[in-house]
Amino acid sequence: MSNLRIFRYITIFCLFASISFRVVSIEVLEVKILDSYSITKTFPGKLLPIEQSELAFEITGKIKNIYVDVGDYVNKGDILAKLDDRESNAQLNQAKAKYDLSKQVLDRFEDLRAQGHISIQDLDKARSDFIIAESQYEFFKVKLEQTNIISPFNGVIQNRFLDTGTVINSGIPILEIIDSNYVEAHISVPVIYLSEMQLGQEYDFEFNGKIIKATFSKLAPMSPGGSDSRLAIFKFSDFFSPGSIANLQIKITQKLRGTWVPLKSLSQSEQGLWSVYTIEDNVVVKDLVEIIYFENNYAYVSGTLKDNDLIVLGGAAKIIEGKKIN
Repeated sequence: MSNLRIFRYITIFCLFASISFRVVSIEVLEVKILDSYSITKTFPGKLLPIEQSELAFEITGKIKNIYVDVGDYVNKGDILAKLDDRESNAQLNQAKAKYDLSKQVLDRFEDLRAQGHISIQDLDKARSDFIIAESQYEFFKVKLEQTNIISPFNGVIQNRFLDTGTVINSGIPILEIIDSNYVEAHISVPVIYLSEMQLGQEYDFEFNGKIIKATFSKLAPMSPGGSDSRLAIFKFSDFFSPGSIANLQIKITQKLRGTWVPLKSLSQSEQGLWSVYTIEDNVVVKDLVEIIYFENNYAYVSGTLKDNDLIVLGGAAKIIEGKKIN
């Protein structure tokens, strides 16, 4: 709490007369009235991977191999699982043979047409057959590729849903993969605090007892469920365990004159007000204050206090109103 640096602690030695003299030390502090104060608001959010995908085969078939398991790190482009591809290979070989034959026929017909031995219609027919054979060849190459599940990005296998030998339909999830480089936090932030925040700026998060930084990257355009909050997304530069909770800490500046005082200098008064004891012209005086906000062991108060007032640190436990200080 940087505002606390304005306090100047002073020790005053007081002489009280009774049967014998005794010296009592009183700790006071000199304060400065402020025009505003800062508070910290905390909002919890769940850490989520930036990318997360359930992977499935695009065609029906029997699972031949699954090469990964939960917790495995994989790279973009790695083959993660494979279907029995014997039928796809046979279809591709047939398509390749038809493609090669149609290419030879087209080349021969182009030579014959150049020599004037065949009609233009015969050449057009050979070209059409070649185009059809080429498209079928490309089609079955894609079908063979679809017998593999390929990693779409660098990541970690989060779930494995099926095993080798299972006959599946297209679209049935086989594996779940999450991004292993970065995570982001999704935080529901009340609209009234968003004016204090800027996209692209870094903000503090409390995570596992430490303060870490994250960049305010996105803000949902609509409020969830008609609430007065909006979804703010923060991106971390390091990877943390997805599903963990991190607490966003926002420092808010409130415009209101007052000052910070230790809680132990406050005494409860009437009508919801509090009091502090100050020393004025060597006499103890009670000042009424209102607690605006408190954090840790300090409170921000407004009231009759003025610049350079000396507040008795221990409050009523240390001093008596009207007592003269020698």
